[in-house]
Amino acid sequence: MTESTVCDILVIGGGIAGLSLAAELASRLAGAGESAESAEGVDGVAGVAGAARTSAGRGSGGGRVVLMEAESTLGYHTSSRSARQLIPSYGPQVIQDLTLRTLALIRAAEANLPEPILAPRSFLLIGDEDSVRDRASSHMHPVMPAEALGLAPELRADAFSAAGLDTTSVACNTDALLEYHRARLTAAGGRILTGRRVQTARRVGDPGSHRWEADAGGMRVEAPVVINAAGAWADILAGTFGARPLGLTPYRRTAAVVDVERPLDAGAPMVADAEDRFYYRPEGRQVLISPSEREPSVAEDARPREADVRALVELVNGATTMGITGVARAWTGLRTEAPDGLPVVGWDAAVPGFFWLAGQGGYGFQTSSAIAELAAGILLDGDGENSAREALSPARLQV
Repeated sequence: MTESTVCDILVIGGGIAGLSLAAELASRLAGAGESAESAEGVDGVAGVAGAARTSAGRGSGGGRVVLMEAESTLGYHTSSRSARQLIPSYGPQVIQDLTLRTLALIRAAEANLPEPILAPRSFLLIGDEDSVRDRASSHMHPVMPAEALGLAPELRADAFSAAGLDTTSVACNTDALLEYHRARLTAAGGRILTGRRVQTARRVGDPGSHRWEADAGGMRVEAPVVINAAGAWADILAGTFGARPLGLTPYRRTAAVVDVERPLDAGAPMVADAEDRFYYRPEGRQVLISPSEREPSVAEDARPREADVRALVELVNGATTMGITGVARAWTGLRTEAPDGLPVVGWDAAVPGFFWLAGQGGYGFQTSSAIAELAAGILLDGDGENSAREALSPARLQV
């Protein structure tokens, strides 16, 4: 038997992007209460949101926001395979701005949490002068090799000739951040459906209502607004709803936790090669390492390759004196990117009621709260143009 439910907004994808936006939307809609007035029609941004508000209560346990995840747990794919580091000096300017806003929002939330989500951990970039200069930003200052060796004495002196340090970088307890958003969503009346992969979608109701009906393995959800937060599957999901793919590409990113002869200090920085050959950071008495690879992939539950991990161990052993003795565990995630490397946030140009929240690449956690704030403003308030909204709009890819 198929269960049916009706909601205001259906978010498809339970990674950090979809979960943080679902929580933000549910909180705002709960705060607005039943006093929110519906807009006439659904052609504009505020109109679609207004139409969404009229559907509350018309179904079996729907609530205003429903989050649907294909896997049995939230954050199963990329979000559970993160480096757990938020780096304000990482990425182009719009990403750096969103990172700073995310850090501010998380720190504000921490005031009401039993334990902090963020902890100090600097980011040390190493390489030759040209590569470090090309990657540096206003959040990073140059340090002499001798100072870099003082911060990361495991580095071999001949492995680099220049370095930059970002002391604003922080470690992030990503499990705690996911749980914060999950709790916030459910407290505001949102509903989470796991193990539900969308198979078909169609329009229902009056021709001008722009309502969607999505079928997902025994569950049918009706909503006027659908948010595509499907990660590596975002382009595939778009086709299900009749939207044109944006050319999003998943890329492999492997990591491993290794045992070492000489463990790093607990306060040691995350160290990254400026040419994206590797990075590493302490993980208790062990060390997390990654080859920083960027290999295109199909959308899948990616798995590490033994040859890649062996090559990574050899590379890190050659650049450091940690002395890797074994691999405790390894994994591979998919970082999905648009052709220009920026996230995609906004309404589809041709399909009413279909909203993109995809292509976060390696910036997912570090921009999540800010992008959720931005997207919620677009969805519910029709917020005016700003630089981030324009830079991330899917319209730039729909020409």
